[in-house]
Amino acid sequence: MNTLTLRHWGWLLLVAVAVQLVGCGGGHRSAGGDAITTVVQTAQQQVGIPYRWGGESPQGFDCSGLVRYAYRSVGVDVPHSTEGLLDRVDRVPLSQIRPGDILFFKVAPPKISHVGLYVGDDRFIHAPSSGKTVSYGSLKNPYWNSHVVAAGRVF
Repeated sequence: MNTLTLRHWGWLLLVAVAVQLVGCGGGHRSAGGDAITTVVQTAQQQVGIPYRWGGESPQGFDCSGLVRYAYRSVGVDVPHSTEGLLDRVDRVPLSQIRPGDILFFKVAPPKISHVGLYVGDDRFIHAPSSGKTVSYGSLKNPYWNSHVVAAGRVF
């Protein structure tokens, strides 16, 4: 009878540990995935909003202000500058970018001067420049493809 009891408790312990491990791992991935979806959707909802230097609200955005606004929608505070964003992210190879990653562009060398939020399928959302509106860009476009120099992941 003692053997049966020990075996019973052993199985219960094994099941409890397995449930705990699966529960923790699965929950974290889901929360991160949900947060990234919200970040991307928030940026997509700003398409058509006018560019405004220093802007970080639906009244107007500059490029880093748009990224900041999108990440704030999930409670993550990121810098409102291209250099600050570059310092904040974990760099990822351009071949491994995922939706929610930040793309960095050198449009006015020698330094990085523009950012966009990658949304998948070689597309990103950005606030291009004065007189324009928040819009989609494509990494298949030779201009953007030749100017993208880095990518980074916030989480």
